[in-house]
Amino acid sequence: MRSARLSALCLLLVFTLAAPAWAHFGLLLPDKAMVMQGDAPDLELTLAFCHPFEQKGMVMAKPQKFGVVAGKEKIDLLTTLQEAKVLDQPAWKTTYALKKPGIYAFYFDPQPYWEEAENKFIIHQTKTYVAAFGAEEGWDREVGLKAEIVPLTRPFGLYAGNVFQGVVKFKGKPLAGADVEVEFWNADKKVAAPNDYFVAQVVKTDKNGVFTFAAPQAGWWGFAALAEEKQAIAGKDGKKKDAEYGAVLWVQFSDWPGK
Repeated sequence: MRSARLSALCLLLVFTLAAPAWAHFGLLLPDKAMVMQGDAPDLELTLAFCHPFEQKGMVMAKPQKFGVVAGKEKIDLLTTLQEAKVLDQPAWKTTYALKKPGIYAFYFDPQPYWEEAENKFIIHQTKTYVAAFGAEEGWDREVGLKAEIVPLTRPFGLYAGNVFQGVVKFKGKPLAGADVEVEFWNADKKVAAPNDYFVAQVVKTDKNGVFTFAAPQAGWWGFAALAEEKQAIAGKDGKKKDAEYGAVLWVQFSDWPGK
């Protein structure tokens, strides 16, 4: 009897370890990625930590940093954040008024999230772009995050099916051979994955840190390029723990007109 119970536990452990893990993503979504002349200039921005495709929320503490880079300006927006709920978990929201033409890069640097199951901290430094009033210049400008995706494809005005490319940088240098997890923001769970392998797509960066992905569906897609740093952050026990840095970028793709 004891042997049977032990065998059952071992079998359960095998299946648990073999199951594909849901990807964590920092989430930074504006209510619109492009604002044209005559449009209302106010943006609503949502900040959260979640599993985007499965629509599973996670607790997000107030970020260490939240701001916007537009041209040569870097504006601290941390004090504008208001507590909110996203997917039934603590998250953050704010509004921002666009005052002039430009490419606005919104970003946040979160508090380290302790993932007990993986025995490491997760830090997803997250970014998105908003184009305002016809501006074109500056969409490839870096914010200066420790982990960052720099677009090689203009990150707005994209159709579903377009190829998107970016270069992953970690500590200012291109990151070769990095996994880039890609997930669809599956609002209202409108899409059902055939099995767990379809939840997150995965591509790798080349020797220059460049990745390529073609979005098959209109909507918001998140790219999370992962880098590990050993003995990075002190845990509650005072011992240094490993950290997973995620360079996260959210990009919107639209349907072809008339589709």
